Amino acid sequence: MGRAQTRYDPTMRERHPANAAGDWYVDRDCINCKAAQTVAPGLIVERQGQSVFARQPQTPQELLQAWRARLLCPTASVRSEAALRAPEGAFPEPMTDGVHRLGFNARSSWGAHSFLMRRAQGNIMIDAPRFASQVVEAIAAWDGLSDILLTHRDDVADADRYAQRFGARVWIHEADHGAAPYASDLLRGHEPTRIAEDLVAIPLPGHTAGSVAYLFEERCLFTGDSLAWDFAADDLTAHRHVCWHSWPEQMASLRRLLDHRFEWVLAGHGGSKGLPATEMSRRLAALLDRLEA
Repeated sequence: MGRAQTRYDPTMRERHPANAAGDWYVDRDCINCKAAQTVAPGLIVERQGQSVFARQPQTPQELLQAWRARLLCPTASVRSEAALRAPEGAFPEPMTDGVHRLGFNARSSWGAHSFLMRRAQGNIMIDAPRFASQVVEAIAAWDGLSDILLTHRDDVADADRYAQRFGARVWIHEADHGAAPYASDLLRGHEPTRIAEDLVAIPLPGHTAGSVAYLFEERCLFTGDSLAWDFAADDLTAHRHVCWHSWPEQMASLRRLLDHRFEWVLAGHGGSKGLPATEMSRRLAALLDRLEA
């Protein structure tokens, strides 16, 4: 990863003044989706209502985080004043065994993260990124997609194009079906549905009427916008101010998650984190107590 000399870029957009001095910066077109903050926690932070670099990347790991933020930013607001070469393997980003974050987040889903589960029975995409050649090539190299699981209406992005490209089935809850009328499989009601031996769909009405979490191997819980990890607080979080349907229903849905074992929370908006299952359950119970206080 060599660095070229700084050069004038006529397409360079206005640097936000809250960025740390140096090559890397976030411009003023940032929509504050917070996606960059979740892939580069501590390196990229929120100031004056948007993401900025708190410091310049110093280590190889921090430089990789900066590149991940650059590649996933839905407004191309993470930038560098120097001509730099993207490192190999920034995305798909390994999260835990068999699970990768795809990057290339879509503006249409306000920068939501999407994920891929690699399975012998067929690979599965959870929510969708923008339709990008890098993502298509990575999935094709891994033998394509069998299914796309949509957590709710907000994070659909280019799911239709990925489904068409790979001949994948598309799942969504019937209450949010209007956002993906091309979906081949509809989830119904509020009871968990086993859709494969290693995969359960858990309806979580609240954020939207048709919000769903997907539990893979009783290990990885893909939560959409219903539950996330807050790196600043170092704890689980849920956000009432972005609950579009019913906060009481979202609280009841999150409480039902206590009936399920999982080690990872993999969020569409917000951070993703892995902990021992007993600790994750304790954290969830404590979050509910805080929210209900």
